[in-house]
Amino acid sequence: MDESATPPTRFVGPAPLPLEASFDGGRLTSDGGLPWLGEADAVTGLCAALAGAVPEWRRGPVRHSRAALVRQRVFQIACGYEDQNDATTLRADPLLKLVCGRLPETGADLASQPTLSRLENAVRATSCYRLAVALARVYLRERERAGAPTRVLLDLDGTADPTYGKQEGTAYHGYFRQHMYHPLLVFDGDTDQLITAVLRPGNAHGARGAVAVLTRLVPALRARWPGVAVEVRADSGFAVPELYAWCEAAGVAYTIGLVPNPRLEALAAPLLATAQAQQAATGAKVRLAGETRYQAGSWPRPRRVVYKAEALAAGPNTRFVVTTRTDPPLALYDFYVDRGEPELWIKDLKRACFADRLSDHRFVANQFRLFLHAAAYWLLDTLRRWLLAAGAARLQLDTLRLRVLKIGGRVREWRTRVRLHLASSHPGQPLWALLAARPGRP
Repeated sequence: MDESATPPTRFVGPAPLPLEASFDGGRLTSDGGLPWLGEADAVTGLCAALAGAVPEWRRGPVRHSRAALVRQRVFQIACGYEDQNDATTLRADPLLKLVCGRLPETGADLASQPTLSRLENAVRATSCYRLAVALARVYLRERERAGAPTRVLLDLDGTADPTYGKQEGTAYHGYFRQHMYHPLLVFDGDTDQLITAVLRPGNAHGARGAVAVLTRLVPALRARWPGVAVEVRADSGFAVPELYAWCEAAGVAYTIGLVPNPRLEALAAPLLATAQAQQAATGAKVRLAGETRYQAGSWPRPRRVVYKAEALAAGPNTRFVVTTRTDPPLALYDFYVDRGEPELWIKDLKRACFADRLSDHRFVANQFRLFLHAAAYWLLDTLRRWLLAAGAARLQLDTLRLRVLKIGGRVREWRTRVRLHLASSHPGQPLWALLAARPGRP
């Protein structure tokens, strides 16, 4: 309903006339780019796939389908409205209604905040497993659009999501020094696509659940793409013998950081001395790499360890990686360092898609919420990949939202069509033109 009864706000500025503003513009939207989210969802089948994994908790006739509820929530997050309470007013947004399958003026409003809350709390642990499978299937379909891959690089990482109050699964983590959840994220290291997101208690070890995820994921990859090479890359939080042994038994290559210890530092000491001598002679930074066969006390046999010895003006720096790859030491270490790229994807997931907004009391409901935020990442990232393929520069997802989605517009519903009138001076027009002209657009 239009808030036409709201008294106007007055502004005085340098213009010859004063300005009055009020919320009585009618069928306007501040998210004129919503149709692109709707198109990305239609192409990927993402929201329908997730909705199919949610059990029906209602009895009798229902007003809002599960698919419409999931779309409403995911589109809302992607547009920057992470708070579920925002549905109180957004449920009447004409363009949001349209992309969720309803007419902007004559169609009924979308779901209220209590209905979306009931959706989140209808999910059970078995539903979360089905949701993870659904998200992975979306990844498999989208990954092969350019042809079946010959290699899949799985970048594993954990992240800290602060918690508040007595939420199920919250715990204090000594390293992060806060009460938190500790989600496990798996990205495709070559395409930045999010494969899965597993919520873990706050005190979970960094590697907890990694083998369980790989046990289900790797066979799915090989069944879809026979002969594909699968690799795992992760930081030292995943340096546990269980993961090494599983990868070796499954024929999965791995490159995993190691926490330094006195034995490793002693092995790297001669190379570090060489780097420091060269740095003293030239004054420039020196970066060298070597390798050794190393066996920790918990390992059944020696494994290849590559180490970097760097002499800097600020002091020495050594790093260690255990791997099954055969690249030369420096090339191998550079390959490991490239895992810094997923840190930027996690930043997108958390900053642009608000994945740390896990404020439900129930742990399972927060896992479902994490999937919803992952879906928002998927839709925005799909738009980003379309723009990259069209020759645009890579954008952070919050920048993409600002330039492509956040456009004021007026929605007019006629008998035969709906017309969206957008702000004429918006700088995102060139990006819209690229999206509209992309090859293969339906």
